[in-house]
Amino acid sequence: MDMDKKLLDILCCPVTKQPVKVLSRDKLKTLNARIAEGSVRSYGDEPVRAALTEALVTDNGERIYPVEDGIPIMLQERGISAREAGLK
Repeated sequence: MDMDKKLLDILCCPVTKQPVKVLSRDKLKTLNARIAEGSVRSYGDEPVRAALTEALVTDNGERIYPVEDGIPIMLQERGISAREAGLK
């Protein structure tokens, strides 16, 4: 991901206020496998149906936020629990 460092420096989780970083390729691959299985739901209790090409994760590794067309979607209800997705 070519996320602007300045943007990453100011973004934070809307719930925990934790800073965010780019989700690693390995974890993104694992997350997308879980999405393909139909076992991932957002905090808004909606199934996540589409694979993610990019994502951000809180520094503590608890919450994941999708990036769509280069735009981080930092909405609480669109976030994904890393634990529920089997990443933690």
